[in-house]
Amino acid sequence: MTRARDSIMPWVRNGVDKAANQLSQVGYGFLPWVIRSWRDVHVEHNVPYRRPRRRSHLLDIYRRRDAVGKLPSILYIHGGAFSMMSKDTHRIMAYVLAAQGYQVFNINYRLGPVHAYPRPLKDAMAAFEWVLDNGAKYGADTERLTIIGESAGANLTAALAYCVTHPRPEPFARSVFERNAKLACVAPLYGLLDLHDVHRFWRDPDKSRRMAGWIKGEIRGTAYSYLGRRVRRALQFPLASPLRLFEQPPIEGARRLPPFFTTVGTADPLLTDTIRLSDALHRRGVECELHVFRGEIHAFNVMLWRAAAREQWGALFDFLEKHMHGTSAEAPIESPHYVSLAETFAE
Repeated sequence: MTRARDSIMPWVRNGVDKAANQLSQVGYGFLPWVIRSWRDVHVEHNVPYRRPRRRSHLLDIYRRRDAVGKLPSILYIHGGAFSMMSKDTHRIMAYVLAAQGYQVFNINYRLGPVHAYPRPLKDAMAAFEWVLDNGAKYGADTERLTIIGESAGANLTAALAYCVTHPRPEPFARSVFERNAKLACVAPLYGLLDLHDVHRFWRDPDKSRRMAGWIKGEIRGTAYSYLGRRVRRALQFPLASPLRLFEQPPIEGARRLPPFFTTVGTADPLLTDTIRLSDALHRRGVECELHVFRGEIHAFNVMLWRAAAREQWGALFDFLEKHMHGTSAEAPIESPHYVSLAETFAE
Protein backbone atom coordinates (compact mmCIF):
# COMPACT_ATOMS: atom_id res chain seq x y z
CA MET A 1 0.00 0.00 0.00
CA THR A 2 2.84 2.35 0.84
CA ARG A 3 4.56 1.72 -2.49
CA ALA A 4 1.31 2.35 -4.37
CA ARG A 5 0.77 5.65 -2.60
CA ASP A 6 4.36 6.75 -3.17
CA SER A 7 4.15 5.84 -6.87
CA ILE A 8 1.24 8.25 -7.25
CA MET A 9 3.04 11.15 -5.59
CA PRO A 10 5.13 12.20 -8.65
CA TRP A 11 1.95 12.66 -10.66
CA VAL A 12 0.42 14.74 -7.90
CA ARG A 13 3.55 16.84 -7.54
CA ASN A 14 3.78 17.45 -11.28
CA GLY A 15 0.19 18.66 -11.28
CA VAL A 16 0.77 20.93 -8.29
CA ASP A 17 3.96 22.27 -9.85
CA LYS A 18 2.31 23.10 -13.18
CA ALA A 19 -0.68 24.72 -11.47
CA ALA A 20 1.50 26.79 -9.13
CA ASN A 21 3.69 28.07 -11.95
CA GLN A 22 0.68 28.92 -14.11
CA LEU A 23 -1.06 30.73 -11.26
CA SER A 24 2.12 32.63 -10.50
CA GLN A 25 2.16 33.99 -14.04
CA VAL A 26 -1.37 35.30 -13.57
CA GLY A 27 -1.11 36.49 -9.98
CA TYR A 28 2.22 38.25 -10.25
CA GLY A 29 1.01 39.95 -13.39
CA PHE A 30 -1.20 42.26 -11.34
CA LEU A 31 -0.13 41.97 -7.66
CA PRO A 32 2.80 44.41 -8.02
CA TRP A 33 0.28 47.02 -9.22
CA VAL A 34 -2.06 46.32 -6.30
CA ILE A 35 0.54 46.30 -3.50
CA ARG A 36 2.16 49.71 -3.30
CA SER A 37 5.49 48.61 -1.84
CA TRP A 38 5.90 46.05 -4.64
CA ARG A 39 5.39 48.74 -7.29
CA ASP A 40 8.59 50.30 -5.98
CA VAL A 41 10.59 47.16 -6.79
CA HIS A 42 12.28 46.62 -10.17
CA VAL A 43 12.78 43.02 -11.31
CA GLU A 44 15.32 41.89 -13.87
CA HIS A 45 14.09 38.50 -15.03
CA ASN A 46 15.87 35.38 -16.22
CA VAL A 47 19.53 36.27 -15.80
CA PRO A 48 21.64 33.13 -16.48
CA TYR A 49 24.02 32.19 -13.69
CA ARG A 50 25.36 29.05 -15.30
CA ARG A 51 26.00 27.72 -18.80
CA PRO A 52 24.35 26.37 -20.83
CA ARG A 53 21.40 28.68 -20.50
CA ARG A 54 18.44 26.63 -19.29
CA ARG A 55 15.40 27.39 -17.16
CA SER A 56 16.97 25.67 -14.16
CA HIS A 57 19.97 28.01 -14.30
CA LEU A 58 18.21 31.37 -14.31
CA LEU A 59 17.75 33.88 -11.52
CA ASP A 60 15.74 37.07 -11.04
CA ILE A 61 17.17 40.21 -9.44
CA TYR A 62 14.93 42.38 -7.23
CA ARG A 63 15.89 45.90 -6.21
CA ARG A 64 13.99 48.97 -5.07
CA ARG A 65 13.72 51.56 -7.82
CA ASP A 66 14.76 54.37 -5.48
CA ALA A 67 17.78 52.48 -4.10
CA VAL A 68 21.12 54.24 -4.31
CA GLY A 69 24.50 52.57 -4.10
CA LYS A 70 25.31 49.02 -3.15
CA LEU A 71 22.65 47.16 -1.20
CA PRO A 72 23.02 44.33 1.32
CA SER A 73 22.08 41.24 -0.65
CA ILE A 74 20.21 37.99 -0.30
CA LEU A 75 20.49 34.75 -2.25
CA TYR A 76 17.03 33.18 -1.99
CA ILE A 77 16.53 29.42 -2.55
CA HIS A 78 12.92 28.34 -3.00
CA GLY A 79 11.28 25.27 -1.49
CA GLY A 80 9.10 22.64 -3.10
CA ALA A 81 10.16 19.19 -1.86
CA PHE A 82 13.13 19.14 -4.30
CA SER A 83 10.69 18.28 -7.09
CA MET A 84 8.51 21.33 -7.81
CA MET A 85 8.09 25.12 -7.62
CA SER A 86 10.49 27.75 -8.94
CA LYS A 87 11.71 31.29 -8.53
CA ASP A 88 8.46 32.35 -10.18
CA THR A 89 6.20 30.67 -7.62
CA HIS A 90 8.25 32.27 -4.83
CA ARG A 91 8.24 35.85 -6.03
CA ILE A 92 6.29 36.82 -2.94
CA MET A 93 9.37 36.15 -0.79
CA ALA A 94 11.62 38.19 -3.05
CA TYR A 95 9.20 41.12 -3.24
CA VAL A 96 8.79 41.27 0.54
CA LEU A 97 12.55 41.21 1.12
CA ALA A 98 13.35 43.67 -1.67
CA ALA A 99 10.74 46.12 -0.35
CA GLN A 100 12.83 46.29 2.84
CA GLY A 101 15.81 47.59 0.88
CA TYR A 102 17.66 44.36 0.11
CA GLN A 103 18.94 43.23 -3.26
CA VAL A 104 17.46 39.78 -3.80
CA PHE A 105 18.78 37.10 -6.15
CA ASN A 106 15.92 34.60 -6.45
CA ILE A 107 17.19 31.44 -8.13
CA ASN A 108 16.00 28.38 -9.99
CA TYR A 109 17.83 25.07 -9.65
CA ARG A 110 17.48 21.61 -11.13
CA LEU A 111 14.71 19.51 -9.59
CA GLY A 112 14.47 15.84 -8.70
CA PRO A 113 13.98 13.06 -8.98
CA VAL A 114 15.29 13.51 -12.54
CA HIS A 115 18.06 15.74 -11.24
CA ALA A 116 18.94 14.21 -7.89
CA TYR A 117 21.68 15.04 -5.39
CA PRO A 118 24.11 16.69 -5.73
CA ARG A 119 22.78 18.65 -8.73
CA PRO A 120 20.43 21.00 -6.83
CA LEU A 121 23.20 21.80 -4.35
CA LYS A 122 25.75 22.29 -7.14
CA ASP A 123 23.36 24.76 -8.75
CA ALA A 124 22.94 26.68 -5.49
CA MET A 125 26.74 26.83 -5.20
CA ALA A 126 27.06 28.05 -8.78
CA ALA A 127 24.47 30.78 -8.16
CA PHE A 128 26.29 31.83 -4.98
CA GLU A 129 29.61 32.12 -6.81
CA TRP A 130 27.89 33.99 -9.66
CA VAL A 131 26.63 36.56 -7.17
CA LEU A 132 30.12 36.94 -5.72
CA ASP A 133 31.55 37.50 -9.22
CA ASN A 134 28.76 39.54 -10.80
CA GLY A 135 26.55 40.92 -8.04
CA ALA A 136 28.37 44.25 -7.83
CA LYS A 137 27.51 44.96 -11.49
CA TYR A 138 23.85 44.97 -10.47
CA GLY A 139 24.34 47.05 -7.32
CA ALA A 140 24.85 44.27 -4.77
CA ASP A 141 27.15 44.60 -1.78
CA THR A 142 28.71 41.14 -1.72
CA GLU A 143 30.43 41.96 1.57
CA ARG A 144 26.96 41.96 3.14
CA LEU A 145 25.49 38.77 1.77
CA THR A 146 23.13 36.24 3.30
CA ILE A 147 21.40 33.04 2.17
CA ILE A 148 17.73 32.40 2.89
CA GLY A 149 15.68 29.35 1.92
CA GLU A 150 12.58 27.52 3.10
CA SER A 151 11.63 23.85 3.27
CA ALA A 152 13.76 22.01 0.67
CA GLY A 153 15.47 25.34 0.03
CA ALA A 154 16.39 25.43 3.73
CA ASN A 155 18.27 22.15 3.29
CA LEU A 156 20.23 23.66 0.38
CA THR A 157 20.76 26.89 2.35
CA ALA A 158 22.17 25.04 5.35
CA ALA A 159 24.38 22.80 3.19
CA LEU A 160 25.68 25.76 1.21
CA ALA A 161 26.47 27.70 4.38
CA TYR A 162 28.32 24.66 5.70
CA CYS A 163 30.38 24.35 2.52
CA VAL A 164 31.24 28.06 2.54
CA THR A 165 32.71 27.69 6.05
CA HIS A 166 33.97 24.08 6.16
CA PRO A 167 36.42 22.23 3.89
CA ARG A 168 34.77 19.21 2.32
CA PRO A 169 36.16 16.18 0.45
CA GLU A 170 33.51 16.37 -2.29
CA PRO A 171 35.20 17.89 -5.37
CA PHE A 172 32.15 20.02 -6.22
CA ALA A 173 32.27 21.66 -2.77
CA ARG A 174 35.89 22.79 -2.82
CA SER A 175 35.52 25.87 -4.97
CA VAL A 176 32.91 27.55 -2.79
CA PHE A 177 35.07 27.06 0.33
CA GLU A 178 38.20 28.34 -1.39
CA ARG A 179 36.41 31.61 -2.21
CA ASN A 180 36.71 32.49 1.49
CA ALA A 181 33.46 34.44 1.16
CA LYS A 182 31.96 36.18 4.15
CA LEU A 183 28.35 35.46 5.07
CA ALA A 184 26.62 38.09 7.16
CA CYS A 185 24.02 35.56 8.33
CA VAL A 186 21.97 32.56 7.21
CA ALA A 187 18.25 31.77 7.48
CA PRO A 188 17.12 28.19 6.74
CA LEU A 189 13.37 28.20 7.50
CA TYR A 190 11.40 25.08 8.51
CA GLY A 191 13.62 22.70 6.54
CA LEU A 192 13.89 18.94 6.10
CA LEU A 193 17.51 18.94 7.21
CA ASP A 194 18.22 15.26 7.87
CA LEU A 195 17.31 12.80 5.11
CA HIS A 196 18.71 9.80 6.94
CA ASP A 197 15.94 7.58 8.31
CA VAL A 198 12.92 9.76 7.53
CA HIS A 199 10.80 7.15 9.28
CA ARG A 200 11.96 8.74 12.53
CA PHE A 201 9.13 11.25 12.10
CA TRP A 202 6.51 8.59 12.84
CA ARG A 203 8.41 5.78 14.58
CA ASP A 204 6.80 6.84 17.84
CA PRO A 205 3.35 5.15 17.71
CA ASP A 206 1.68 8.23 19.14
CA LYS A 207 3.23 10.47 16.47
CA SER A 208 2.37 7.95 13.77
CA ARG A 209 -1.31 8.06 14.72
CA ARG A 210 -1.37 11.85 14.61
CA MET A 211 0.46 12.13 11.29
CA ALA A 212 -1.75 11.73 8.22
CA GLY A 213 -0.74 9.21 5.58
CA TRP A 214 -0.32 11.86 2.91
CA ILE A 215 2.16 13.73 5.14
CA LYS A 216 4.23 10.57 5.50
CA GLY A 217 4.09 10.16 1.73
CA GLU A 218 5.23 13.76 1.24
CA ILE A 219 8.23 13.29 3.55
CA ARG A 220 9.22 10.05 1.85
CA GLY A 221 8.68 11.63 -1.55
CA THR A 222 10.84 14.62 -0.65
CA ALA A 223 13.72 12.38 0.41
CA TYR A 224 13.33 10.30 -2.75
CA SER A 225 13.21 13.40 -4.96
CA TYR A 226 16.59 14.52 -3.63
CA LEU A 227 18.41 11.19 -3.32
CA GLY A 228 16.51 8.94 -5.72
CA ARG A 229 17.08 5.23 -5.19
CA ARG A 230 20.05 6.08 -2.98
CA VAL A 231 17.74 7.31 -0.21
CA ARG A 232 18.44 4.19 1.86
CA ARG A 233 22.14 5.05 1.70
CA ALA A 234 21.65 8.65 2.81
CA LEU A 235 24.55 8.48 5.27
CA GLN A 236 26.90 8.12 2.30
CA PHE A 237 25.91 11.65 1.21
CA PRO A 238 26.51 13.86 4.26
CA LEU A 239 25.76 17.15 2.51
CA ALA A 240 22.21 15.95 1.83
CA SER A 241 21.69 15.97 5.62
CA PRO A 242 23.43 19.18 6.74
CA LEU A 243 21.85 18.98 10.19
CA ARG A 244 24.02 15.99 11.01
CA LEU A 245 27.12 17.92 10.01
CA PHE A 246 26.22 20.80 12.32
CA GLU A 247 25.66 18.29 15.13
CA GLN A 248 29.28 17.15 14.81
CA PRO A 249 32.21 19.03 16.39
CA PRO A 250 33.87 21.62 14.14
CA ILE A 251 36.44 20.07 11.82
CA GLU A 252 40.02 21.22 11.34
CA GLY A 253 40.32 24.18 8.99
CA ALA A 254 36.73 25.30 9.45
CA ARG A 255 35.87 28.98 9.66
CA ARG A 256 33.41 30.34 12.18
CA LEU A 257 29.76 30.00 11.23
CA PRO A 258 27.70 33.17 10.79
CA PRO A 259 24.59 33.87 12.89
CA PHE A 260 21.52 31.80 12.00
CA PHE A 261 17.80 32.54 12.01
CA THR A 262 15.19 29.80 11.81
CA THR A 263 11.48 29.42 12.36
CA VAL A 264 8.81 26.71 12.40
CA GLY A 265 5.24 26.05 13.51
CA THR A 266 4.33 23.43 16.10
CA ALA A 267 1.95 21.79 13.60
CA ASP A 268 4.79 21.36 11.11
CA PRO A 269 6.16 17.79 10.99
CA LEU A 270 9.62 19.32 10.50
CA LEU A 271 9.52 20.96 13.95
CA THR A 272 12.08 18.50 15.34
CA ASP A 273 14.67 19.17 12.62
CA THR A 274 14.41 22.92 13.21
CA ILE A 275 14.86 22.58 16.98
CA ARG A 276 17.76 20.17 16.48
CA LEU A 277 19.48 22.74 14.25
CA SER A 278 19.11 25.45 16.89
CA ASP A 279 20.45 23.14 19.61
CA ALA A 280 23.40 22.03 17.46
CA LEU A 281 24.42 25.60 16.66
CA HIS A 282 24.15 26.70 20.27
CA ARG A 283 26.39 23.80 21.32
CA ARG A 284 28.94 25.14 18.84
CA GLY A 285 28.65 28.61 20.34
CA VAL A 286 26.97 29.99 17.21
CA GLU A 287 24.15 32.49 17.51
CA CYS A 288 20.86 30.97 16.36
CA GLU A 289 17.63 32.88 16.71
CA LEU A 290 14.77 30.37 16.85
CA HIS A 291 11.09 31.35 16.55
CA VAL A 292 8.48 28.65 17.14
CA PHE A 293 4.83 29.50 16.44
CA ARG A 294 2.15 27.55 18.25
CA GLY A 295 -0.33 25.77 16.00
CA GLU A 296 1.19 26.99 12.72
CA ILE A 297 1.61 24.65 9.76
CA HIS A 298 4.39 24.17 7.24
CA ALA A 299 5.09 27.32 5.18
CA PHE A 300 2.76 29.45 7.31
CA ASN A 301 4.82 32.56 6.62
CA VAL A 302 3.59 32.62 3.03
CA MET A 303 0.14 33.64 4.31
CA LEU A 304 1.14 37.26 4.82
CA TRP A 305 -2.35 38.38 5.83
CA ARG A 306 -2.13 36.30 9.05
CA ALA A 307 -0.73 37.61 12.32
CA ALA A 308 1.76 34.75 12.81
CA ALA A 309 3.23 35.30 9.35
CA ARG A 310 3.62 39.02 9.96
CA GLU A 311 5.27 38.33 13.29
CA GLN A 312 7.69 35.88 11.69
CA TRP A 313 8.64 38.30 8.93
CA GLY A 314 9.05 41.11 11.43
CA ALA A 315 11.46 38.98 13.47
CA LEU A 316 13.41 38.13 10.32
CA PHE A 317 13.59 41.81 9.34
CA ASP A 318 14.97 42.68 12.78
CA PHE A 319 17.54 39.89 12.50
CA LEU A 320 18.65 41.05 9.06
CA GLU A 321 18.87 44.67 10.21
CA LYS A 322 21.10 43.61 13.09
CA HIS A 323 23.51 41.49 11.07
CA MET A 324 23.50 43.26 7.70
CA HIS A 325 23.40 46.86 8.89
CA GLY A 326 25.18 46.70 12.24
CA THR A 327 22.39 46.88 14.80
CA SER A 328 18.66 47.46 14.76
CA ALA A 329 19.25 50.77 16.47
CA GLU A 330 21.61 51.87 13.69
CA ALA A 331 19.04 50.97 11.02
CA PRO A 332 15.70 51.93 12.58
CA ILE A 333 12.37 50.97 11.11
CA GLU A 334 11.75 54.60 10.20
CA SER A 335 14.43 54.30 7.51
CA PRO A 336 13.13 55.06 3.98
CA HIS A 337 13.38 51.40 2.95
CA TYR A 338 11.31 49.92 5.80
CA VAL A 339 7.80 48.85 4.84
CA SER A 340 5.69 47.12 7.49
CA LEU A 341 3.59 44.15 6.44
CA ALA A 342 0.57 45.74 8.03
CA GLU A 343 1.02 48.75 5.73
CA THR A 344 1.58 46.47 2.75
CA PHE A 345 -1.67 44.60 3.12
CA ALA A 346 -3.79 47.52 4.24
CA GLU A 347 -4.12 48.52 0.60
